[in-house]
Amino acid sequence: MSTPLGASVEVAATTARPRLANGFWRRALRHRSFVAGGTLSLMVLCAALLSLVWTPWSAYEIDVAAKLRPPSAAHWLGTDVLGRDIVSLLLVGARSTIMVGIIAVGIGLTFGVCLGLIAAARKGWTEELIMRMSDFTFAFPAVLSAIMLAAVAGPGMVTSIIAIGIFQIPTLVRLTRGSANAIWAREFVLAARASGKGGFRITIEHVLPNVLPILIVQGTIQFALAILAEAALSYLGLGTQPPQPSWGRMLNDAQTLLFQSPMLAVYPGAAIAVAVLGLNLLGDGLRDLLDPRLARER
Repeated sequence: MSTPLGASVEVAATTARPRLANGFWRRALRHRSFVAGGTLSLMVLCAALLSLVWTPWSAYEIDVAAKLRPPSAAHWLGTDVLGRDIVSLLLVGARSTIMVGIIAVGIGLTFGVCLGLIAAARKGWTEELIMRMSDFTFAFPAVLSAIMLAAVAGPGMVTSIIAIGIFQIPTLVRLTRGSANAIWAREFVLAARASGKGGFRITIEHVLPNVLPILIVQGTIQFALAILAEAALSYLGLGTQPPQPSWGRMLNDAQTLLFQSPMLAVYPGAAIAVAVLGLNLLGDGLRDLLDPRLARER
């Protein structure tokens, strides 16, 4: 019995997907930037997950009698000015940083991608309104937005999340709109329009899948920027508030002890550097792997 043509195409597509996935991972494991970035990012993520179930000491327990102790078997990296274990603070601080980054980037991607796709699909006054609103929002950096929000609702983690998320929206709107405009001019989209498909269906079925690789790469970069912004806001006292540990707050607490105990600033600074470097390397690797032209060159 002969197999219908539609069924043959469906079977071929089903078997092709695992092959594409296997080919991607083979290239990824040979890409030094991707492997290095993925390893560093995974280390930070594992530290955050580990803090949910275990820390050497309580990150919230104060022991003034044990303050500023050097590294030892009991306290692997020593203690801070309040006697808290540095390793425990770094682990719990990673959890706070990743949570802020994920939610803030999620806000930026959700609103930025939706508005960018609408601007590319509708054109005219809709596109102009969205882009002018984006320009207006871009004039307020995360720190300035956090100051304004703190004046209204008070400083805290929610304030930093909203401020960082709002600041990321204009960048993602511009990137999505520019990438989507290029896709809308392609022949297969023109053919879809000629076949009677509406703008919404074309956006979901053709435009979004083609701009998704660019958004994934940009998402890793925005995540790194969100980590830096969260550390800066916490350092200024506008982000995560005590007693919740944060890498930025650890830097703030260490600034008065730079000559007495400089390592108190080195540890959180190194953690921030590792997280940002890992995400940047991961983004570079994903860019090379997801770009067909660069993939053919490798």
